[in-house]
Amino acid sequence: MNSSSDKFRAHSRPASRGEGAPSQAGARIAKVMARAGLCSRREAERWIADGRVAVNGEVLDSPACVVTDKDKVIVDGKQLGNAGAAKLWLYHKPPGLVTTHADPEGRPTVFQHLPASLGRVISIGRLDLNSEGLLLLTNAGTLAHLIEHPSLGWTRAYRVRAYGHLSQSAIDRLAKGVVFE
Repeated sequence: MNSSSDKFRAHSRPASRGEGAPSQAGARIAKVMARAGLCSRREAERWIADGRVAVNGEVLDSPACVVTDKDKVIVDGKQLGNAGAAKLWLYHKPPGLVTTHADPEGRPTVFQHLPASLGRVISIGRLDLNSEGLLLLTNAGTLAHLIEHPSLGWTRAYRVRAYGHLSQSAIDRLAKGVVFE
């Protein structure tokens, strides 16, 4: 990423208890670890199985653990930090980057082009390899879920530019939807 101002803009707000920050009532340990920016929830479960996580001096052997803000969580010998503010970034994805954290084909990813100082970031939605345009990124999985989930009814509008000549009949077929194998 060449310049932070031309590729993305950050917006933040205080973290709410519903976004993985432990509270008096508590949150599952994997969610708290993910929200702190260490890893995904699935990775957190693997770290727990590997014996890398302790709560109040006891090494966990199961992710079925609820922690509160009074618990002392240690990951790889270091105390888990606070989740901090939930942030939302607007990122202009150029063509040629894959919207995934790890591509099995070894292609460059959006996340490899972000500054390491952002910590763990997840995408809200995806853009294809050859697509370019606005991509929303966040450090809060709950926020991503709220924006992405179809049951919430957020309307999405897309503008598409096609190169070459399209007949009206081809446009009419595209308007009805296209299925690719």
